[in-house]
Amino acid sequence: MKSRAIVALDVPDAAQADALLVRLGPAADFVKVGSELFTAAGPELVVRMRAEQRDVFLDLKWHDIPTTVRNAARSASKLDVRLVTVHASGGRAMLDAAVEGAGNTCGVLAVTVLTSLDASSLGQAWGRPIAQIEDEVLRLAELARGAGAHGIVCSGAEAAAVRATYGNTLRLLVPGIRLAGGDAHDQARVVTPEAAVAAGATYLVLGRAVTEATDPREALATVRHALGA
Repeated sequence: MKSRAIVALDVPDAAQADALLVRLGPAADFVKVGSELFTAAGPELVVRMRAEQRDVFLDLKWHDIPTTVRNAARSASKLDVRLVTVHASGGRAMLDAAVEGAGNTCGVLAVTVLTSLDASSLGQAWGRPIAQIEDEVLRLAELARGAGAHGIVCSGAEAAAVRATYGNTLRLLVPGIRLAGGDAHDQARVVTPEAAVAAGATYLVLGRAVTEATDPREALATVRHALGA
């Protein structure tokens, strides 16, 4: 499966999302709608993106009781989104519910460890020492596999280990993508597009490295070229 670039529409409203898409051009055919934009613009924006023939990754990272997550995933599937996210740490029952609600046309991705966290901050959050983030990612990936999830979200640093363990059983979405020499911003674990692809990434989320570039269209073209698109 060829890797696909997903552009993060991390902007506060629909007008700014539209302006960004104009700057990016038609190559932005797969977009991420996260919590900020979805809260401001709602399902109507997703419907419009689909009408414009853009695939949509609805990145709301649900972590709730299974019934609530099942119903949320079902609603997302009715919007014809391609991918949704849940936190793997929500547990197996919640992951099962998400997969059931999403159905056959909407892929559920289980978030393992956010790319903004390092071992120290993760250990503080979970209340125990973390020797290797990779071990935690693989542990949570097993929960996702058992639930029949489409894949997981992990950093490029752990992607190769997940691919080696699970092959194509789990698709890998890698955020924290930065062009060579680019600023890491608030991400603790970042990789270049080439490194992510080499590690087995199926989807690459492109945020500020592309959207805040001097020429976003050129930056996106650079990444798509690295992906062979």
